[in-house]
Amino acid sequence: MRVIAGEFRSRRLKSIPGDATRPTPDRLRETLFNILAPRIEGAIFLDAYAGTGAVGIEALSRGARHAFFLEKNRAALEAIRENLASLKLLARATVVAGPVLLTIPRHTADIVFLDPPYDLEREYAAALELLSEAPPQLTVVQHSIRLDLPDEKGPLRRTRVVKQGDNALSFYAYRGRGTCVSLLSAGEPAEGWPVP
Repeated sequence: MRVIAGEFRSRRLKSIPGDATRPTPDRLRETLFNILAPRIEGAIFLDAYAGTGAVGIEALSRGARHAFFLEKNRAALEAIRENLASLKLLARATVVAGPVLLTIPRHTADIVFLDPPYDLEREYAAALELLSEAPPQLTVVQHSIRLDLPDEKGPLRRTRVVKQGDNALSFYAYRGRGTCVSLLSAGEPAEGWPVP
């Protein structure tokens, strides 16, 4: 696993074996950040179910001001801390140990990324429910293409779905501010979305 682009481009990241996390493939991560490019600079990013921290570290590499890493798996927490330390990113990061459903309400971010591991798929609905109570400007959910997610959850409205192989990214915008663009191709600027 490596950082795709930005300040730490091509730097290797420690990974962990097993299915305790849901890794975001390099190609899917690249697509995600091509879409987020216009809004990542200076943003506060939250990587829920962070695994090795690859998504949050990618956000920091591309100019996010700060990233929260929420994770309960002990091996994953160790990997996150090692990866952040190796890149000298500890000052721009907060690693939060514990179940995401307990820790996510305590942290505010402009962009939230959710990808519960395979054995916690039941938490998608609960996590979206919690986020709808204090909505970020944008929530991105990585999930199986076979998993049906709601088009709306409170003030969060799904504006786009991107599919790659067995994975999908669902983008939820807070409909209380600005205009949401529903059909953007990968790599196009997200003009019209709420600005962080």
